[in-house]
Amino acid sequence: MSQQSFSLLPLKAEILRNLESLEYHQMTPIQQDSLPVVLAGRDLIAQGKTGSGKTAAFGLGVLQALDNSSFQVQTLVLCPTRELADQVAQELRRLARLIPNVKILTLCGGMPLGPQIGSLEHGAHIVVGTPGRIEEHLRKGTLRLGQLRTLVLDEADRMLEMGFQAAVDTIVAETPKSRQTLLFSATYPKEIELIAGRIMRDPTRVEVAALHQDSTIKQHFYEVKEESRDDALTALLYHYRPTSAVVFCNTRQEVKDLETRLQQAGIAAVALHGELDQRQRDETLVRFANQSASVLVATDVAARGLDIAGLDLVINQRPTKEAQVHVHRIGRTGRAGESGVAITLFNERERFRLAAIEAQMDMIITDEPLPNVRMDGEYRPPMVTLQLDVGKKQKIRPGDVLGALTGGEGLSGDEVGKIRVFDFCTYVAVGRSAARDAVRQLSAGKIKGRSCRVRQLR
Repeated sequence: MSQQSFSLLPLKAEILRNLESLEYHQMTPIQQDSLPVVLAGRDLIAQGKTGSGKTAAFGLGVLQALDNSSFQVQTLVLCPTRELADQVAQELRRLARLIPNVKILTLCGGMPLGPQIGSLEHGAHIVVGTPGRIEEHLRKGTLRLGQLRTLVLDEADRMLEMGFQAAVDTIVAETPKSRQTLLFSATYPKEIELIAGRIMRDPTRVEVAALHQDSTIKQHFYEVKEESRDDALTALLYHYRPTSAVVFCNTRQEVKDLETRLQQAGIAAVALHGELDQRQRDETLVRFANQSASVLVATDVAARGLDIAGLDLVINQRPTKEAQVHVHRIGRTGRAGESGVAITLFNERERFRLAAIEAQMDMIITDEPLPNVRMDGEYRPPMVTLQLDVGKKQKIRPGDVLGALTGGEGLSGDEVGKIRVFDFCTYVAVGRSAARDAVRQLSAGKIKGRSCRVRQLR
């Protein structure tokens, strides 16, 4: 399919101007197939992997239909995790930059309820949230969906896997029957088909591949002895020295044990699992996304909803029990035409699981000998993360932090990486060699007239 320009769509002039400024020139396959359906007001089932451009596929249609003079909730986007909800809300805000007075709220668990209630009292056009927290607001009467025009279920298969079906049913019951329903899912199991039959009206179904092709992902399979599995994994990380790698484990305990093992081996590893509180989870993801931690060790459940760009390497500590999970894991690398590497370690007792992967991916697996690796020399991430004790509640914006770092005899702009501002703190990535100067610059100066405490995360 040849890619078409966004200008062929009946979009508002300010939306098209913004797409041009964002350098969004041509539609991805899922956008090309979905947007005409969405803009026509019809229900849609779209099957596509993370990374296929699905947020714009529904976001542009939602913004085109938006009445920004009415502060009623017109669109609700349900996401399985807070991280995905944050990513969706950020992208919608980018797409809406040139439309005046558009208010987009994120309502997720793990955050205080009070400020969310206060924000809802001032009205919103678009709400993005997780099913549990949305259901809670509906129960308290702080969120009303009587004027809803569009309901979006993003990563619907993951919402079902995580046990949100009852909450989704409760939420749908609070929406007008005349609404438009858009369902996006990486897979299309029977459960999704049943839900679609219940809540959708004559939906159009589209199915597209992700932006990456399997051929851009080079897979390696290594047989290991059980007692040397983690040593082999550590050696492979030193061999490839990725800037950003995800290691998937099948259990929470394996994640915690492997994080400790990798840190002891001098690798900047962070772990993502269900025992972390929201602050710890935020900090972990910030450090990994801004390249001050090289390796993220996670379970599938903990990593759901994460869309991490520029991932060099994915490692399966052991084979997955389901072949489709394997496909989803390795699809996190090799995106948008970039090449990626995926590694799977297995022992003799786990070899039978490779047959299901072969069948799922239409490939023949040949295992390889482990490379000879000398684990010497430094393997450290290019950035470090500084935490500041000021945030959104102090009206801090990323530009304020950048200005404080680069003002006077400060850092050059290319020594400063990603800046994430939370309610009560801010994280900023700086080049490793500039970290000491950055701490001194921030500690001696002020941000918006306010002194702040700075600490470097280890």
